[in-house]
Amino acid sequence: MAEANWYVVHTYSGYENKVKANIDKTIENRHLEDQILEVRVPMLDVAELKNGVKKQVQKKMFPGYVLINMIMNDDTWYVVRNTRGVTGFVGPGSKPVPLTDMEMHNLGIKTEGVTVDFEEGDTVTVIGGVWKDTIGVIQSMNHNKQIVTINVDLFGRETPVEISFAEVKKTY
Repeated sequence: MAEANWYVVHTYSGYENKVKANIDKTIENRHLEDQILEVRVPMLDVAELKNGVKKQVQKKMFPGYVLINMIMNDDTWYVVRNTRGVTGFVGPGSKPVPLTDMEMHNLGIKTEGVTVDFEEGDTVTVIGGVWKDTIGVIQSMNHNKQIVTINVDLFGRETPVEISFAEVKKTY
């Protein structure tokens, strides 16, 4: 099987999140989860001063661009290239050029695999983020995206939540 790489896609300015949503929907509809692994709109936390009040807001790191981790073939190229709002891949002509490991590292995206001491069915405690101190049982794991899905109690109902590997630890 071919190796997945990160590619940069140029979009109309302001359409980044819409393009991400459209590609995610197409992945689901065409069952391309094993070929197009992740779609990202890189965000940056910025302190903004408005009316004398300092606020933390998220701004797009690269307006007009979306990052896609995918296995490049005719099908995936066609799906991404023909998504509404996409103007093309970054690269010479119609040949997309994958980002190098150094470029990925500069963006803060880890390419190496993470080894974890938990697996499906284990009980974990969330140690960071919105669900901090929540305890749940791992329902599924996605090693490519480095996330686990756990069920949490929300308004008296079991609700599946995706959490990064870095934000959970095994409960013994």
